[in-house]
Amino acid sequence: MPSSVVNESQFRFQNSRSRASCTSRSPSEPDSSAAVTPNCDEVEQALAELQMQSQEISKQDLKASTSSQKRSGWQINASKLSLNTHNRIRSIVESLKITPNPEKPMIPLSIGDPTTFGNLKAADETMKAVLHSLESGKNNGYAHTQGHEVARKAVAKYSAHQRPDGEIEPNDVILCSGCSSALEYCILALADHGQNILIPRPGFCLYHTLAEGLDIEVRYYDLLPDQQWRADLVQLESLIDENTAALLINNPSNPCGSVFDEKHLRQLINICERHYLPIIADEIYEHFVFPGSKHLAVSSLTTEVPVLSCGGLTKRFLVPGWRMGWIIVHDRKQRLANAIVGLKNMCGRILGSNTIIQGALPEILTKTPQSYFDGVIDVLHSNATLAYKMLKQVRGLNPVMPNGAMYMMIGVSIERFPAFKDDTHFVQELVNEQSVFCLPGSCFEYPGYVRIVLTVPGLMIEEACSRIAEFCDRHFKKDSRAFIEDGLLDEDLAF
Repeated sequence: MPSSVVNESQFRFQNSRSRASCTSRSPSEPDSSAAVTPNCDEVEQALAELQMQSQEISKQDLKASTSSQKRSGWQINASKLSLNTHNRIRSIVESLKITPNPEKPMIPLSIGDPTTFGNLKAADETMKAVLHSLESGKNNGYAHTQGHEVARKAVAKYSAHQRPDGEIEPNDVILCSGCSSALEYCILALADHGQNILIPRPGFCLYHTLAEGLDIEVRYYDLLPDQQWRADLVQLESLIDENTAALLINNPSNPCGSVFDEKHLRQLINICERHYLPIIADEIYEHFVFPGSKHLAVSSLTTEVPVLSCGGLTKRFLVPGWRMGWIIVHDRKQRLANAIVGLKNMCGRILGSNTIIQGALPEILTKTPQSYFDGVIDVLHSNATLAYKMLKQVRGLNPVMPNGAMYMMIGVSIERFPAFKDDTHFVQELVNEQSVFCLPGSCFEYPGYVRIVLTVPGLMIEEACSRIAEFCDRHFKKDSRAFIEDGLLDEDLAF
């Protein structure tokens, strides 16, 4: 502790003690305590001198501190947070040496923006709701940091399926600047430096980006492609320790397109209940589910485990640029305690989300017709079916049919393509030869796979799959046994 602080504290302590021991008496009263109690005037003078000494020492300490911190030149450094923040997709993509084939139009199956190709557009009702909000002139100012109450009421009603009783209060809803912001708030509210969170592998790389800059450790639990991307429960549970702050579940999944059934969700809930872990549920694709599958909100299956559910307009309403997301707090046993306070404090960082869109939320959520949503699902499911059928026939590839979201993961038997050292190299040369751009599985911590998006026009997905097939056929190499079976190589010469 600096000497100035010590002396200041010492002065205050002595001052209080001296005043207490200085007795007041009348002039006529005998001075029986004169031998042990000083005169008040003397005490005041002594205290004044002590205070002057303390102030002089403080000035000396300040001067020494300023002198030692004086800069000799421009020394501007980036913050640790900024330097430790990385977007894995951007890092990998920027490292590729790409020169698309000029004879073939580029087909980017890498972009997770459903509006990129123009075939999927926001509904007229959604657009008109924003126009009405703008023209009303009522939504140009700041809102409550959690969002306007009327907007939160609309989200609470829209999300009633997330609870068995269908009762969600507006105060349980926090509006955010997109689902990414919602995820950031949840991670920051629950985890601190030195703690860890569990996230899926393969999984959306933003989870890692949001955590690593704050020295929050990321631990990956594995999803199993031969089990429709269900979590490896034994491996997941082995990752948990006293510093584990939360389990993050992405359902339906980016990049896998998987949709967990009720049995598997209950298995995940049971693990969290045993280890007293809250769940962060990334459910931005909750309504992107293909025929034959059903999405269940994890919060609808438990009252014991607290759940922070993240959603928004982004994907279902095809308006990612509007940046309107939300968190719904499911904590019926009130176990999140002051984490809720922290979560609401986070809203003050940007003073709330876009108020024009907040004003439009009630109309957007109630007037966009179901037929519009059904049409979008039809496009995605049709493209998924087409891509799966075409790529399943390609040697060296193993597509996994998705049940929802807007992506497909495709296994690449890289040992059958000796010209390429890994999935990233495979993707690079696919662009250079065929002008088809997929994302390598390494972007999702899952090498040996590539991810394609399913939001492109039907003819484009067909053309892309044809080019991928041509590329793989050209570079695929049979092993010796395959040549023998085809009668192209004598067995005695092969071994």
